[in-house]
Amino acid sequence: MPAHVLSERDLTFMLYELFDAEALIERPRYAEHSRETFDAAIATGKAVALKHFLPIRQKVDTHQPTFDGNKVHLIPEIKPALDAVIAAGLAAPASDFASGGMQLPLIVSNAAQAHLSAVASTTLGYISLTDANANLIEAHGSTEQIDTWVRPMREGRFMGTMAMTEPGAGSGLADLTTTATCEADGSYRLSGSKIFISGGDHELSENIVHLVLARVKGAPKGVKGISLFIVPKFLVNEDGSLGERNDVALAGLFHKMGGRGHTSTALSFGENGGATAYLVGEENKGLMYMFHMMNEARIMVGTGAALTALTGYQYSLDYARERPQGRLLGNKDPQSPPIPIIEHADVRRMLLTQKAYAEGAYALCLLGSQLADDEKTAETEEARAQAHTLLDFLTPIIKTWPSEYGPKANNLAIQVMGGHGYINEHPVEMFYRDNRLNPIHEGTTGIQSLDLLGRKVPMNNFAGYQAILAEIHGTIDKARDTELSLFAEQLGTALTELQQTTTTVLGATAEKNIDLVFANSVSYLEMFGHIVVAWIWLRQGLAADAGLQANPHKNDEHFYRGKLQAMQYFFRCELPKIYHWSKLVREIDSTSFAMQAEWF
Repeated sequence: MPAHVLSERDLTFMLYELFDAEALIERPRYAEHSRETFDAAIATGKAVALKHFLPIRQKVDTHQPTFDGNKVHLIPEIKPALDAVIAAGLAAPASDFASGGMQLPLIVSNAAQAHLSAVASTTLGYISLTDANANLIEAHGSTEQIDTWVRPMREGRFMGTMAMTEPGAGSGLADLTTTATCEADGSYRLSGSKIFISGGDHELSENIVHLVLARVKGAPKGVKGISLFIVPKFLVNEDGSLGERNDVALAGLFHKMGGRGHTSTALSFGENGGATAYLVGEENKGLMYMFHMMNEARIMVGTGAALTALTGYQYSLDYARERPQGRLLGNKDPQSPPIPIIEHADVRRMLLTQKAYAEGAYALCLLGSQLADDEKTAETEEARAQAHTLLDFLTPIIKTWPSEYGPKANNLAIQVMGGHGYINEHPVEMFYRDNRLNPIHEGTTGIQSLDLLGRKVPMNNFAGYQAILAEIHGTIDKARDTELSLFAEQLGTALTELQQTTTTVLGATAEKNIDLVFANSVSYLEMFGHIVVAWIWLRQGLAADAGLQANPHKNDEHFYRGKLQAMQYFFRCELPKIYHWSKLVREIDSTSFAMQAEWF
């Protein structure tokens, strides 16, 4: 029997029992929806994934994009698969009815695309990045730009990218050299090179809309002098038809370890006099605008990492249930039949670890989607502001924790399957390769850790920091009067450790070398991330406990007890790691900082 892609029971649990998504239909924006329409969207996403992407999954992985000097070539099956997503209304299911979307809550939109992301991996990125590109232009562009670029992207005729990285300026955007010069007609001429641009060239759509960071000549140095431009592959005439090819050229393709269905490109702008570009908003505010797309992409990265971990877990779980091998140590009868490997304690350990990582990570990402939605549609201005504060603070964790622990889960899926996990006749080795990019792009783990400790924690007089502490304390208080009180106390102790560590390390910045103080910022991010995921697991535990109290049928009882066991695993085996990380941060450990370049 083919392995499951995802557990539909788990999706239902997270949406309706953990996050109460059904309550969202009380909001005016979602008044035309019901649980039935939510479930129908999720079922549609699954159907498209299984019909169009699952049969080509291995072929996409083994046939990387090629460039013949003129055009990019992908396997032909990719375009009809992406067209099926667009035709089903799943390219931007959270967008307005008026623009062709389903106007779903973001948390439901996330779930509706879950099977697609799990099966299609980064091939879905053509559509996901287009949605994020359109969202940015809707938020910061002019009415004319929305009509010209967003409408055809929503219709699926155009696709979009984000172009930031340069050969000499990767994460260090302050050093980018791409330049733009204003013309008499108000447009700009843009020149420069960008690399690692996902979806930067292909033949899947009529046009490609690049959002490009560049510096207007004479602008201030550093990030304060960065502007944002729309640079299309083809210019567009006043009647909306395609015009001539813009001065944008594909300089080459990068061939990736995983995620091979999504082109990674080097683009050259302005080799023949300058690419026509259109300023978004005001000059020198480009990085602020781009953060709209970057933060959306960061949640997208975390979600993709979590779903890749979940599908790897599901595959190795199904394999472990069916693969007979060996006998328990207590069985001395060599004539007895071999047992399924799921009966072996170490296999259960690896499966339980995957479950704790993957289900914790995806619940965290769904929380991010819920907060993003609350930021726009919550009933009161205070609730919307609170959601914004929490999401802004949690974004580095939502991006980083799943992208670090998702590959760890996929690594264990390979191990569960032994030699079968290491060969490409089974997809778990591909899941690992696909997932390995996620700790790198949209801000590496190290960069996210500096953002969390150096900026997000003290920002606005510690507003986001205090807000998440209050949320966690609220769950702890709720759990103290339940069967989970012991876990509530453990989380409370961990939270005290976090607060003391935070006070110590930020206090040290006044008297020590700041580079030394922040040398262990990744350990701080690990500590904070583990505490947040422990909180998410405690919330799952409370929901599972409530489900057990309702005297469920046998299958649901097994499901809820599995949730509680995964929560227990996380608290016993993962949460204690925070004390090691805390020690490194609080003591301003200098081991890495003091290592000299010449000593390597």
